[in-house]
Amino acid sequence: MKKLILLIVILIIIALAIWVFFFQLKEQDSIQLPSSNNKSIIYNNASADLIKVELPFPDAVTGKSFSVIGEARGFWFFEASFPIQLFDKDGKLLATAIAQAQEDWMTENFVPFKADIIAPEYYIGEAILVLKKDNPSGLPENDASISFKITVEY
Repeated sequence: MKKLILLIVILIIIALAIWVFFFQLKEQDSIQLPSSNNKSIIYNNASADLIKVELPFPDAVTGKSFSVIGEARGFWFFEASFPIQLFDKDGKLLATAIAQAQEDWMTENFVPFKADIIAPEYYIGEAILVLKKDNPSGLPENDASISFKITVEY
């Protein structure tokens, strides 16, 4: 009888863990879109003093394959990288990439980065580019990101 109760408790814990995992994944892969008249970078727990994007710029027209180039403070990285995501106009995830530090990232100074993104061949239209501070702790208070609109055309 004790083994049956223990088995049921373990199954419930596993089911809850799976549910939490998938709920968090869904939350991470969606984004609230900026208003259509916004022509600038949206900072979420971030600022231009922490990360700067040189290319593409807000409202840029890009091809299906493009590079994201800029510089970020060393603490924006973890193990010399941070994630970048591309969403369609409805908030559906189109592509992900990893920005790589181009110099030593173990500093509080700005460090150049580069990432290559490839949008799906079928996609043409407005998109949202999101650069996320790497947050290995998973704590929400350590999350930060910037986002802006681009257009994927050719």
